Amino acid sequence: MNAADRPAAVRPELSRHTLGDLLRRTAARLPGKTAILCGDVTWTYAQFDRLCNRLAHGLAGAGVQPGDRVAVLSRNSHAFAALRFALARLGAVLVPINFMLGPDEVAYILRHAGARLLCVGPDMVAPGRDAAGRDTRVGRLIALPGEDTPGGGLTAGATDENGLITFAALLADDDSPPAVELDSRMLAQIIYTSGTESLPKGAMLTHEAVAWEYVSCVVEGEIAETDVMLHALPLYHCAQLDVFLGPAIYVGAVNLITGKPTPDNLLELLARHRINSFFAPPSIWIALLRSPRFDATDLSALVKGYYGAAIMPVEVLKEIAARLPQIRLWNFYGQTEIAPLATVLKPHDQLRKAGSAGRAVLNVETRVVDDDMNDVVPGQIGEIVHRSPQLLQGYFNDPERTAAAFEGGWFHSGDLATIDDEGYITVVDRKKDMVKTGGENVASREVEETIYRMSAVSEVAVIGLPHPYWIEAVTAVVVPKAGQPLDERQVIEHCRAQMATFKVPKKVVFVDSLPKNPSGKLLKRELRTTYAELLKNEPK
Repeated sequence: MNAADRPAAVRPELSRHTLGDLLRRTAARLPGKTAILCGDVTWTYAQFDRLCNRLAHGLAGAGVQPGDRVAVLSRNSHAFAALRFALARLGAVLVPINFMLGPDEVAYILRHAGARLLCVGPDMVAPGRDAAGRDTRVGRLIALPGEDTPGGGLTAGATDENGLITFAALLADDDSPPAVELDSRMLAQIIYTSGTESLPKGAMLTHEAVAWEYVSCVVEGEIAETDVMLHALPLYHCAQLDVFLGPAIYVGAVNLITGKPTPDNLLELLARHRINSFFAPPSIWIALLRSPRFDATDLSALVKGYYGAAIMPVEVLKEIAARLPQIRLWNFYGQTEIAPLATVLKPHDQLRKAGSAGRAVLNVETRVVDDDMNDVVPGQIGEIVHRSPQLLQGYFNDPERTAAAFEGGWFHSGDLATIDDEGYITVVDRKKDMVKTGGENVASREVEETIYRMSAVSEVAVIGLPHPYWIEAVTAVVVPKAGQPLDERQVIEHCRAQMATFKVPKKVVFVDSLPKNPSGKLLKRELRTTYAELLKNEPK
C-alpha cells in the first residue's frame, strides 16, 4: 500500500473510550432518567453528568492532575459515585480504601500509592486524618457527605466543622467537560487486595480494562436499562463498584445507593423502591433469609439476584429458590486483578451445576492447570489461570509480585478448582485454605457443604488449626440457627456418615457469628488467629 492510499490517522479524542465517556453517552441518551438515589439525593443522568464535570473542575482547582492518585475512605454515598466519574474525567487515579482497616494499614496504602488527596466520609474523618498524618504525601482532606447528610451535603460551606474542605465547596460553576487529554490506556484505579501476604498489593487497572469488564458484566449478567438496582455492599470493593454500579451506569439503569447493608434496611429498601436487581455475598443472603421480617416483606419485584465474593452453600441456594421462586440467580466469580468478573454460572445452571462458578465470561479465557501449566483432566484439582483484556497492568511499584503473578504467560489466581467435561469450573479452595491433615489434602468447602446439610446450621467455616499429631486438624466453626440445639457430637457424627474419616472435623467450635469484611467475605485468617492455640495440647 502506498503512503497516499493509507487512511488518515483518527484523532484520539474521536475514538476515546474512558469511564467518564460512558457516563456522558448515557446522559446524552437518557438525560431525564433517574441515575442516582441516595438519602435525600435524586439525580437524573443529565444532572449526574453535569455534577461530575463540576466536581472534576473543582478537583483540578485543588491541584489534582492526570495521573495523580486520589484516595477515598468512605461508606457508600452519592458523593462516592460522583467522585469515581469526576476523577475519570481528569485522568486521575481512584484509590478506594477499605474503611475497616486500622490507621497504620490505611497509612501504608496512602504512602505506597503516593496519594495526594484523601476524601473521607462523615464517620471517617478522625481515622482518615490520623492515617494521613503518618508520613504520607496527602496534602488535603476532603469531607464527603454521607447517605444521611441533610440535603446530600450539596449546600454546605467551604469547610466543615472539622476544618476540612467540603464536597459542596469543590463543585465549580463550570459544568462543561474538562479539557483534559485522556486515553483509555491510562490508569483508572489502583485497588489494594486484601490478599494473604502481610502487605496488600495495588492492582493497576486501566479505563480500557474496566470498560471491557463492563461489557462482560452487561452481556453475561443481563444488566439492563430497565433495572432498578440496589448497591449495598461497599463501593471500595471492585465487585459493587465495577460489576454492578459501573455497568448499570453504562446501560442507564436506576441506581439506589446505601451504606447500610443490614437486613432490616435492605428489606425495607428492596420493598419500597421495588428493586428488581440486587447483588450480595452469601453471608448477606443468609442474613436476609434468617430475618424475622423476610416473609412479611414484599419482594415480588426482585427478579435478578447475584451472588459472589464467597462460595454459596448449595443448601442456601436451594432455600433462596424455594422462598423467592420468581428470582433468577447468577453466580459471579473473579478477583480484583481481572476487574473483577472472570466466570459466571447462569440462572438455568444454578441447580444443574449447583456449587459451580460456571464458565469464563465473554472477554475472559480461563484454564485450570497443574504446577507445570498443563490443563488438568476433569475432576483433578488445579489452579485457575486467566488471559483477558480485563486484566491488571501489574501491581503498583511491585515488579517482583507482578512477574510471579504472570508466570507462564497467564495470570495466576491463587484459587484451586476442578473443571468438568463441559468446562464448568468449581472452586475448591484458596491455596491457603486447603487443610493438609496427616498427609492428606482436605478442601474446606467440601466439609462446609456437608455441614450445611444439617437443618440446625446457619453458617459454618472450616479451617485447619495447628495440631501436635495431625500437623493441621480439620476444625469447624459453626453458627447454629436461633433456638435450634446443636452439639459437637452431632456435627461430627453427621460428617462421619457422609465422608472419609480424614475429612471429618477433629473439633467443632460454636459461635454467635463469623468474622467478615464489609464486602461479606469470610475472614478465615481471623479464625485461624483466634483459635491458633486451641488444639496445641490435644491428643491424637
